[in-house]
Amino acid sequence: MVPRHVRLARQLHPDLILCDLQMPVADGYEVLSRLREDPDLRDVPVIALTAYSMSGDRANVLVAGFDGYLSKPIDPETFVAQIEKYLRPELRSGGTVRRT
Repeated sequence: MVPRHVRLARQLHPDLILCDLQMPVADGYEVLSRLREDPDLRDVPVIALTAYSMSGDRANVLVAGFDGYLSKPIDPETFVAQIEKYLRPELRSGGTVRRT
């Protein structure tokens, strides 16, 4: 069975995916695996997100194939800059937040 998150990504074709590591049904590693198997989604940057940060987590998620790692709580002052660097250059705000 394909996780709901992956089906949704197939429908929406996002520019970036924030993926919690600890979810019911399929954890972030399973979701990442499914995303990387899909030819239309394999190049979408996937950032791991967790509330339960432990020593070595960053290295583990990067080795697993995630493009980046963030731990909660999210700092609203730096959040956009943290994830924006994973977007294609034409999608970056260049210092100005775009509202869509």
